[in-house]
Amino acid sequence: MGAQSGRTWSRMDLCAGCLPHGYDKEESTMNQQQLTRMEHDKGFVAALDQSGGSTPKALKAYGVDESAYSGEEEMFTRVHEMRTRIIKSPSFDKSRILAAILFENTMDRKIDSLFSADFLWDKKGIVPILKVDKGLADEKDGVQLMKPIPGLDALLDRANERHIFGTKMRSVIKQANPDGIRAVIDQQFEVGMQIVRKGLVPILEPEVDIHCPDKAKAEEIMLGCMKEHLAKLPADAKIMFKVTIPTVDNLYAEIMKDSHVVRVVALSGGYTMDDANEKLARNHGLIASFSRALAQELRVSQSDAEFDAVLKKAVDSIYRASIT
Repeated sequence: MGAQSGRTWSRMDLCAGCLPHGYDKEESTMNQQQLTRMEHDKGFVAALDQSGGSTPKALKAYGVDESAYSGEEEMFTRVHEMRTRIIKSPSFDKSRILAAILFENTMDRKIDSLFSADFLWDKKGIVPILKVDKGLADEKDGVQLMKPIPGLDALLDRANERHIFGTKMRSVIKQANPDGIRAVIDQQFEVGMQIVRKGLVPILEPEVDIHCPDKAKAEEIMLGCMKEHLAKLPADAKIMFKVTIPTVDNLYAEIMKDSHVVRVVALSGGYTMDDANEKLARNHGLIASFSRALAQELRVSQSDAEFDAVLKKAVDSIYRASIT
């Protein structure tokens, strides 16, 4: 599956039964090649979507101190330079990496003369995905729901213009509280269907905190809620999940077989890369979507050759854990 110089967008009637009255089904577009790649190819999803609050931390880890930039615009320019360096590295390639998650600021910037999503797909054969959530609400019932996402429809329209394939949005579960967990899954599916109606494939990310006192129980409750919602989805709706690596190995094997589910990917969740890879490898069919674990050894001071060698080591190890 190679990168295409001229994008061929196939028009798919995604979720025909759930389109609102007056909505033009032809507007519901998806790149069939990208869908096939996400469903069937080997590899993992690179998460390059730190935004706002987590950006200074990501830059500092990379070796760029807060004194090196002033104001948000300069900060985002520095982080775009870092992401550009990762994306353009020879090791960041389609044989190992299926997709990359970007945040809005990256989507609107260019790599060389192309918008980031076009560079990823046209030059690298890597599927572009956009983080759309606006962060977490305060904890209630042992969970943090997503904050409201004002202007989501307009953002999704722009994502379509920028040739984005799918989206990602995160909530956090901190306790095995059935009411809280149900609220998280209800919200993820509700917003997810809004995204499906725009012709994009949402990644629903209900993260279970690795420090959750009864993590296995929380995951079991969450899986039950997911299955309930999947059973009610219109036949053509396509979604993905991003989950914490489960305490019980292969917990998500059943939902991986659901016709609505394109792929189930895992976050590293604060585990070290070695730890995360070891746990991931025990879960067949679960693939990585790591951010910290991917970039933790990269430094601004490294030569391009050193940088690529370090990145290659991380990419290879995450890939190996993702193909079990």
